[in-house]
Amino acid sequence: MDKIRIIGGNQLNGEITISGAKNAALPLMIASLLSEEKLILNNVPALADVKQLQKILENHGVEINILENSDDDDMGGQSISFDAKTITDTCAPYELVSAMRASFWVIGPLLARFGEAKVSLPGGCAIGTRPVDFFLDGLKSLGAHIEIADGYVIAKAPKGGLRGNRVHFPKVSVGATHTIMMAAVLADGITIIENAAREPEISNVANCLVAMGAKISGIDTHTLTIEGVSKLHGANFAVLPDRIEAGTFAMAVAMSGGNVLMKRGRTSDLQAAVDVLIEAGVEIEQEEDGFRVIANGAGLRPIDVETDPFPGFPTDLQAQYMALMTRSAGVVNIKETIFENRFMHVAELSRFGADIKVDGQLAVVSGVARLHGAQVMATDLRASVSLVIAGLVADGQTIVSRIYHLDRGFERLEEKLRRCGADIERISD
Repeated sequence: MDKIRIIGGNQLNGEITISGAKNAALPLMIASLLSEEKLILNNVPALADVKQLQKILENHGVEINILENSDDDDMGGQSISFDAKTITDTCAPYELVSAMRASFWVIGPLLARFGEAKVSLPGGCAIGTRPVDFFLDGLKSLGAHIEIADGYVIAKAPKGGLRGNRVHFPKVSVGATHTIMMAAVLADGITIIENAAREPEISNVANCLVAMGAKISGIDTHTLTIEGVSKLHGANFAVLPDRIEAGTFAMAVAMSGGNVLMKRGRTSDLQAAVDVLIEAGVEIEQEEDGFRVIANGAGLRPIDVETDPFPGFPTDLQAQYMALMTRSAGVVNIKETIFENRFMHVAELSRFGADIKVDGQLAVVSGVARLHGAQVMATDLRASVSLVIAGLVADGQTIVSRIYHLDRGFERLEEKLRRCGADIERISD
């Protein structure tokens, strides 16, 4: 099994090309189920989760072709075509859905286009339960009949298809917003989604649906109004740059020091995190082709944060920020409000010599003068990269195991860091 080996102490200098966003690529791929015509997606990251979703879509009968691979020099994304003209199966089985939670979202497009879907319940995950009640209640509001049997959700549309309606989410949910939005574009009549998620990835998918012929207004707001159409056509569309990857590398530079251009990165997509980094003493400058991060790797000011849905501080950057604040000049309070079990990285960061105390959903981080290399183990996707960030400045050698978590969401991470001067490599047992 692969591991990552890091010798800490090197500053980062150069440029890093930000990959396409995993959290947009996955629902965009699922949106291909809504049309008989081809959907071509550009800037698709080469990630384990993308490959897994390709298997799931192919199981439904989608024909998938890689049109162009990533360019080795520019590290651009893939161009992939998805042809869902002939769907052979509207069932998403447990063995596929259990491997990746986002695959449950296929229930929306399958139900809208074919009037039926049988999708395995995704179950919990390492960072929290994330129930699907909002998904199912939203589909019921559109007229769907829902049964749960033998671990599967069996959904059927009424005669004549789904019907537009008002859908109110009691809590902001990215997955439910994606699912109901995709179901509503083919529903009869007008659907209004209230308390919709506003993440840039939601807007990316909404704009793709519009490019395919959907009628959606209120994009970038908490209220989406969708006028259903009878069918969607194909489109050629680009996945937006990954704000979480950009924020992660920005924190890596802030931790280790240096000067790195985040090529294609957009500060507007992670303004809350950018504001916190600037307040902590990191220099961030917007440039024509991205944004630049400049840091001396020392003297970070302790800034408290609380995770919130967009436009708040992203929960997907909480672990990375915690790693960064282990070297701050003071005490930092980090409150996690999105997931109930997203502090599993604390025990591993403590192996570096970090001083972190957890009380429920609050982590109190007291900065230390030095971190020390250690053998650590990734527990989830974002936690895995927080250990890499700590390893970049830790004295001596760090070995990060179980990096299959990291491969789910970060494309060629060690190569990107190595090009900027990090002493990092992937090794095998």
